Formats: sequence, C-alpha cells, structure tokens
Amino acid sequence: MLIAQISDTHIAGWGKKAYGIAPTAENLARCVDHINQFDPQPDLVLVTGDITYTGLAEEAERAASLLSKLRYPFYIIPGNHDDRSVLWTAFGGHACPSTVQGFMNYVIEGYDVRLIAMDSIVPGAPGGEICETRAVWLDERLSEAKEHPTVIFIHHPPVKCGVLETDVDGFVGADRLGRVIEKYSNIERVICGHIHREAHVRWRGTVVSTAPSMGMQLVLDLTLERPSEFVSEAPGYQLHNWTREKNLITYTVYVRETDSPYLFDCTPSAPVGQNNLIS
Repeated sequence: MLIAQISDTHIAGWGKKAYGIAPTAENLARCVDHINQFDPQPDLVLVTGDITYTGLAEEAERAASLLSKLRYPFYIIPGNHDDRSVLWTAFGGHACPSTVQGFMNYVIEGYDVRLIAMDSIVPGAPGGEICETRAVWLDERLSEAKEHPTVIFIHHPPVKCGVLETDVDGFVGADRLGRVIEKYSNIERVICGHIHREAHVRWRGTVVSTAPSMGMQLVLDLTLERPSEFVSEAPGYQLHNWTREKNLITYTVYVRETDSPYLFDCTPSAPVGQNNLIS
C-alpha cells in the first residue's frame, strides 16, 4: 500500500500568493502532477491541513480545483489556517466523508493500513488540541481493530519538533492523546504537518513524522532564539510505503527541476581497472 501525503498548501485566493510571496498554488499543481506520474501509483492521498491561507471560501475552492486533478482518492483534515465549515462546503462528503460532533474525524477502511483522521484545530488559535471528546472517539475507534496496522493523520504534531514558530503554538491535550496512543501497539505512525519541515520523533510507543510544505519551508534554526522565517524552496510531499514485510517506510520527495538520472556504470574515460561505481 502506498500513501502520498501533501501538507500545508496555504492556497491563497485566485491569482494571489501566500504572504504575497509564495506561489503555493503553482507548487501544489506541480506536486499533483508529480504524484499522478509516480510509478507505482499511490492508493490514496492525505492532505494534512492548512489547506487555505486565511480560511476563505475562494481559497478552499481554488485548493479543491487543484486537488481534484489527482487521479487517486484524497482525504483532508483541517489545520489552524482553515475554517471547518468552509472546508466542509468545498470537500465534505468525498474528501471528508463525515464529521463527529462538529469535528472532522473519520476512519478510512478497506486498505492494508487503517487510516484515522483527527481534527486538532481550535478556531482562532495557532496551536492544536485534543479535547476529551476527541480522545474518547479515538480510543473507541482504535479499540475496534487492535490488530490492524493503523496510521493516524493529524495537522499538529503532539510533540515539540525543535522549530520555534510551531513549538510555541502548543498542543493542549497532548498528554491526553498520548495516553490513548500508548495503549495500542498497532499504531505504525502519527503523520502530521504544521512545522513546514520534515521531522521524525519517537513518542508514546510510535513515531510522529511531519511533511514539508508547498515551497514555503521554515528556516531550520535549532537555536530556538531567532524569529522564525520562511524560505522559498522546492515544494515537497511524502510517500509512506507499507511493504509486504509489514514495514512502513517514508520517503520525502522534493519536486524540482533536475537533469536526467545517471547510471552507476563504467565510463570509457576511466583508467583500466577503474570505474564510476560507488562502493
């Protein structure tokens, strides 16, 4: 099973750029094209929040127009830049099959890996939260299939990842979520967005990982002292490959212009007995 993950698209209104700088819509279009051409084909695509730039309907409509070009089923969760009702209008019923007590929580069944969508947003706040209602719902869903390999996808990582801009946002209820997570040994990964960087960290008996964004990556400054900035880099996405050996392997793919790939092979110019093979 192959899962593609797109995150933090931050799509601005028609003809606009995020922060007036980042061409996130164009970058998303490039990622969609890249995913569509990837071999082998992904089974589905997860979009892990901050789909819109400021939560406006036209931004969600533009994002929906771009994501609709994917050849595979895709599913969304909200991020702190999103408005639930706006996302539901643009994506509800297909990319978000259902809601639970107003939260965009749902389960995707029928694959080798079971996928659980978790809504972690607090309207008007940059940080995440898992309240008692959401924690109980997750516990109930996990208890239904204790042996089935499971991936949880949620916008906010429930653990600090060493990026000041997002670490200070906080996560209310991280311990509450952690107490649920550590009860189940079948949780292969908790995949997130939010920090605009790739990161991986052990947490509560599983691994939390984050995906890069659509080209506006946060400057990697591990001093945690300077104000956060973003840089325009190649947009990226992740591929989570569930293998026949029942391992979940994650690859980060950056969509950039490159020259042709080269074979590790002998060249006529190499001295006799030598070649270009890397040992």
